[in-house]
Amino acid sequence: MRLKTTLVILLISFTLGVFAQNVPTPKSHFGFDIGDDYKLANFSQTEAYFKKVADASDRVQMVEIGKTEYGRSQPMMIVTAPSNFAKLDRYKEISQTLAHAEISKEEAQKLSIEGKPVIWIDGGLHANEVVGPHQLIETLYQLASRDDAETLKILEDVIILLVHANPDGMEIMSDWYMRNDDPEKRDQNIPILYQKYVGHDNNRDFYMNNMSEAANMSLQQYVEWIPQIIYNHHQTAPAGAVVAGPPYRDPFNHVFDPLIITSLDAVGAAMINRMHQEDKPGYTRLDGSVFSTWWNGGLRTTPYYHNIIGILTEIIGNPTPYTIPLVPDRLIPNNGTPYPVTPQVWPFRRSIDYSVSLNYAIFNHAVRHGDELLYNIYLMGRKSIEKGSQDNWTMYPKFAQAVQDEFAESQKNAGENSSRSRIPSQYYDSVYTDPGNRDPRGYILSADQPDFPTAVKFMNALIKSGILVEKATEEFNVNGKTYPENSFIVKTAQAFRPHVLDMFEPQDHPNDFLYPGGPPIRPYDAAGWTLAFQMGVEVDRFYEGFDGPFERIPYGEIQSPPSKALANGSGYLLDVRNNNSFMAVNDLLKAKVKVYRTAATVGGLPTGSFYVSGGKKELEVAAKEYGVYPVPASMPKGATQIQPARIGLYDYYGGSMPSGWVRWMMEQFHFEYQLVFPQEIDAGDLNDKYDVLLFISSGIPSVGSRGYSRSQPKPEEIDEKYHHMLGSFTADESIPQLKKFVENGGEIISVGSATELAFHFGLPVEDALVEIGTDGKAKSLSGEKYYVPGSVLEMHVDNSVPINYGMGDEAYIMFNRSPVFKLAPSAGNRGVKPIAWFGEEEPLRSGWAWGQSYLKNGVTAFEAKMGKGKFYAFGPEITFRAQSHGTFKMLFNGLYK
Repeated sequence: MRLKTTLVILLISFTLGVFAQNVPTPKSHFGFDIGDDYKLANFSQTEAYFKKVADASDRVQMVEIGKTEYGRSQPMMIVTAPSNFAKLDRYKEISQTLAHAEISKEEAQKLSIEGKPVIWIDGGLHANEVVGPHQLIETLYQLASRDDAETLKILEDVIILLVHANPDGMEIMSDWYMRNDDPEKRDQNIPILYQKYVGHDNNRDFYMNNMSEAANMSLQQYVEWIPQIIYNHHQTAPAGAVVAGPPYRDPFNHVFDPLIITSLDAVGAAMINRMHQEDKPGYTRLDGSVFSTWWNGGLRTTPYYHNIIGILTEIIGNPTPYTIPLVPDRLIPNNGTPYPVTPQVWPFRRSIDYSVSLNYAIFNHAVRHGDELLYNIYLMGRKSIEKGSQDNWTMYPKFAQAVQDEFAESQKNAGENSSRSRIPSQYYDSVYTDPGNRDPRGYILSADQPDFPTAVKFMNALIKSGILVEKATEEFNVNGKTYPENSFIVKTAQAFRPHVLDMFEPQDHPNDFLYPGGPPIRPYDAAGWTLAFQMGVEVDRFYEGFDGPFERIPYGEIQSPPSKALANGSGYLLDVRNNNSFMAVNDLLKAKVKVYRTAATVGGLPTGSFYVSGGKKELEVAAKEYGVYPVPASMPKGATQIQPARIGLYDYYGGSMPSGWVRWMMEQFHFEYQLVFPQEIDAGDLNDKYDVLLFISSGIPSVGSRGYSRSQPKPEEIDEKYHHMLGSFTADESIPQLKKFVENGGEIISVGSATELAFHFGLPVEDALVEIGTDGKAKSLSGEKYYVPGSVLEMHVDNSVPINYGMGDEAYIMFNRSPVFKLAPSAGNRGVKPIAWFGEEEPLRSGWAWGQSYLKNGVTAFEAKMGKGKFYAFGPEITFRAQSHGTFKMLFNGLYK
């Protein structure tokens, strides 16, 4: 038997090794070994190397998965044994079939044996984390050139996808680092974001898929290949560790399958075991790092909701030599860090070696458990379909609390003390079999809702993420309600049900404190995000099965609003409730067509809708492409002509991500704008150039601080084209110029933390989230009393004020530790009034909010007259990551004069 095995390995070695000797080494191409200190490759060089390897090796195919935001090619390397390429389409088909789970268990078992596990390895998503893209280069070289038995077995049994996650960022970061001839002076302090619009937030886009790179990768992950494991490389590790990896700390999201959690244990064991086998210390896991499996939206977390094992590691390493610091607590071996690393100088190359070993650990896990990985993704999908086809109760924390509360109330009424251990099972039944607590079986998004184009965008976000969506081919009726043709239907009886629930239903984050009565443990990113809420779409939920004249939309097929011919008319109204109306209006204004806003409800359309009497060409485009259907009408009484405002969007050296998201939004909706930096603000005369200035979240110092700026180089150290970005926003120089701008007739719209401008301006508003200490001074509420991480809340809206035109009486908002205000008694006399607020009720709709009573009647947004101009403050993130379409109008309304 041993002889046969040896002969097979020799045969495979001969077959695979023919071309291996011709694979160019990285040093022969780049001029240095990957991992050499003070050396970084850029993307252009990397792409050329990928092509060389693909040309030289029959183990590698290079494909383009799409274009980046800067127009570069985004590559994926398919790596496997040469014999597997002939059946590559078949292996992809098997992966898709098992993931969609619409076959019998017997068929699935056969396909699990026939198929090959698909493993995704990426690098470079965050371009300042330079280990990632460089380990990708080294891993490709080793897979293409090595002829050892381990590598040959991996190639024979596994399909490997090596994916560059951010070509633009690698080019920007590496060129910047290598620009200085003196290695000691090399740095990563780039002047712009390393992803065109969103920088680090490119790993916050994987359920929305706004950015090209995210959409490219999601197509491969959830429509084309549907890998069983997705490994997302990042850095850096917690201080005193080398690498943080799976398994991760609690909580995990309650909608995805428990096999995800136990599979993470299995893959994590393979990874840490290999580190220890190779005497590589410093791997930390569980509560050794901050990462959990709660949040959806990252490259490694969105896979969980698709029954895919998502792996994240955060590793140390930099071409500029790094030293592991002394952290005494990290030197104590425990379950989180079984094999601590000691303080030492850490070469860049050692991080590359660790990364390649971690990749190989996953490859070997796939070799040993390939059929299990394939069958498990089927099994999770099959269970999802079954859950969506019958009554099901997800075990949310709120239900466990309801059981406890009901029992406690019964004991109170009986005059007894409650005890959790004595709770009868009837209290389980009263909650977990209550029909009102069931999960929905499906959703309908009616095509006749006022902002149907935004509903289409919501559907496209799901479709890009591999969700099965259906569309009505004709009018139909469900539960006595009639829905028109082109309405969308999303049923939960599908393999990726966890993602469907996560996009439509509230997240119920458990109360998570360091200890009872102690401070909250901050969630990794957001606690709640329900996309249907954020986008403000109208959704009907159904708790029983339903059907109709529905056709399946092919997986990955992007949808558009129905195209209609422009109706005959001498003038037209455009509905302000439809976000795309702003796109059409901007086209009309650019074409020099006169546009008016209504002063009252006209033709069933709300106040603030638009009226035009020309621009047939632009209106035809709106009706055919934007889902904006102009309504024939005559000139409404009291309508006011508008003009495009001259818009300035605040930014600073290094780039603001919140500002970058708004840049992208402005371009999508055809607004023209200019970026404004601190130097220009301090120079004054802002009214000569701008009508509106936008300050989105970061960049404004708190009152009493010296100023706000990121680390900046000296002008002589950088190209002159970046000089205008340098400078700091300060209270002494910048605030007086902004105040002068508003008082002379300008308008400022501030969002999130940028509302600190209100306090700089001395407006009669106060922070509502404070308490008076024993010294009589106001201080911020402690986390033990009040804590709201990123979550979806609901606020009341005054939609009679122009900046809120088109909004409903209530709005869902992304509340991300956002400011809340209370107005001073003198506010009304000074022209300050609330335009959105919380009421008496608790506002949490999705996520986690501790101490909601402190939000009661708090002002979330206000407008203030200042001289001839106006200042607007929106505490919530009304433009949050270009996801919160439901509140976009609160910005867009303010961009005309």
